[in-house]
Amino acid sequence: MKKLFAILMALCMLLSCAALAEGVEEVNWSDIEATLAEAGVNGEFVNFDEIAVKIWIPEGLEPVELTDEDREAGYIGYFQNEEAQLAVVYANVDGMSIEDYAAQLAEMDGIQEIAMLNINGLPGVRYQMTENDSLNIAFATEAGYILEVTMAPLSADGAAVVWGIVGASIQAE
Repeated sequence: MKKLFAILMALCMLLSCAALAEGVEEVNWSDIEATLAEAGVNGEFVNFDEIAVKIWIPEGLEPVELTDEDREAGYIGYFQNEEAQLAVVYANVDGMSIEDYAAQLAEMDGIQEIAMLNINGLPGVRYQMTENDSLNIAFATEAGYILEVTMAPLSADGAAVVWGIVGASIQAE
């Protein structure tokens, strides 16, 4: 019970940081890292050398070998188990800013809860997709690409906690 309470506290901290209030909100891994250690939540960082970013992947999500087609579609990482999946995509958007990307998302059906945020110093946008029951976090890169992390399902028991922690972990190497 103590472990669950600590995880819920971490989620509350993350959600309060990520909530859209008066503009861009800050989310920092250092605010959550200590709580994870105390709660005994396990995972490890995976480095994505193509983009000099690392992401904390929860224990139990296994890497999937990407095909040439996956790579052509922009996938640079994919992790899954029987209950969940996490995809990391690096897509060419011809230099679109993160603000323009967020505006484009706002015009699409099935997109909700769009919020601008700053995760560990990286400006980005967080949103949910009803069609695939996912939480998505995207960042624009200097190379004119969007780095997008998609985590699903969002509605599963405890998923919001785990995906919130993953989202808060995204950081430059």
